[in-house]
Amino acid sequence: MLSVLRDRTYRHLFLAQTVALTGTGLATVALALLAYDLAGGQAAAVLGTALALKMTAYVGLAPLAGVLARRMPRRTLLVGADLVRLLAALVLPFVDRVWQVYALVLLLQAASAVFTPAFQATIPRVLPREGDYTRALTLSRLAYDLESLASPVLAAALLALMPYGWLFAGTAAGFLLSALLVLPLRLPADADDSDHDHDGRRDAGRGHGRDRDLGHARDRDHGHRRPPGPASARVLGVRVFLATPRLRALLALDLAVAAAGALVLVDTVVLVQGGLGRPAGDVSLALAAYGAGSMTVALLLPRVLGRTGDRVLMLPAAGALAAALGLLTAGLASGWAGAHPTAAWPALLALWLCLGAATSAVLTPGGRLLRRSAAAADLPGLFAAHFSLSHGCWLLTYPLAGWLASRAGLAASAAALGAVALAAALAAARLWPRRDPEELAHTHPELPVGHPHMADAPDGGPARVHVHAFRIDALHRHWPTPAR
Repeated sequence: MLSVLRDRTYRHLFLAQTVALTGTGLATVALALLAYDLAGGQAAAVLGTALALKMTAYVGLAPLAGVLARRMPRRTLLVGADLVRLLAALVLPFVDRVWQVYALVLLLQAASAVFTPAFQATIPRVLPREGDYTRALTLSRLAYDLESLASPVLAAALLALMPYGWLFAGTAAGFLLSALLVLPLRLPADADDSDHDHDGRRDAGRGHGRDRDLGHARDRDHGHRRPPGPASARVLGVRVFLATPRLRALLALDLAVAAAGALVLVDTVVLVQGGLGRPAGDVSLALAAYGAGSMTVALLLPRVLGRTGDRVLMLPAAGALAAALGLLTAGLASGWAGAHPTAAWPALLALWLCLGAATSAVLTPGGRLLRRSAAAADLPGLFAAHFSLSHGCWLLTYPLAGWLASRAGLAASAAALGAVALAAALAAARLWPRRDPEELAHTHPELPVGHPHMADAPDGGPARVHVHAFRIDALHRHWPTPAR
């Protein structure tokens, strides 16, 4: 798994991701404590709204990120986004109004909405081999898990020495170090760019020039135009989700994860400090338990996926999310948690550990599904579409978690989110065919008989049916019929 770190470009990108995520984890803890300081028992509503604004920025600005990625040097885009996030983090400790929290969170997350899709779309170009890319996905998931584990523990240690406002300084330091790691890199261009990369230099090594030559040759052979611009690529990405059964299921699984994750991130501070009467540092420990479960599963997944496959792992994990939320609902609704706070604390840690493990089991293989379902030239558009659609799920669950907890209580919030997770898990099981082959028979009624793309069709018959890799390619415009 660590062999991909021998690639200097990927190593810098991975380290940049890790330090930025660590800073973001510190900000998550600090923001929860800031919300509790400003709003007390209404902290869940404040957090839910702030995180909903975060998702609004992600969903609304991810298309802009695709445009910027095409028009700006990739390195400049990533470094600039880091610097904007750094400035927002430096100002957050000085706010004393809820609306100021909202404004700064919106600014910080707008920069993240530009950074993340550009970063994700860069990795397949840096590591074009399937095995290397799969290992990179595992490392990326591990980086998220380490953030979920290390950042809360680090925050708990720092809170013993200083006020929570200093955690935002750690966030700023993470973004600064991320920018410094990306700055010296020469990042590869997208598959449909010109013969010069975004930094004005020719691609070297890695076969990017060969990829472009192949793409242009396919254009000539099939008589198609070059790949579409950013707007068309985004539409193409959404159409891929609508045309591909496994990706429709992935979107339902994203909703299940969002339901569980929103409860953890929004309601933990109120549950720990208000419900169980524990100190602020224990908020960090609860979030660390969530991260520990996620990291443990991420370390085991490469071996497990080779034996079981994605569907067999991801669907039961989504069901486990719904079951865990059901247990939490029962404990809160019966009053057991309030009546037995001493026993409820280790029970909460164990439950958060299970939620983190199930979340990782759902999220980590997601990038594999995306890569299996699109050609290389279409990956940026597909990643951008998934980024917007998956974060749209969080846009629904964040305010649901916060507003219900503030107005109807924590039990009502857990019950509603558990119902969402269960419905999403059942929908995913329905949408994802048991037989999910890499190749499917499909038709091309729009292509004439004898078209080069139909060379493998039987007899070139009028039905124009053939079989090839189940990938949606902007160059070929082949759309598979839905799996039965």
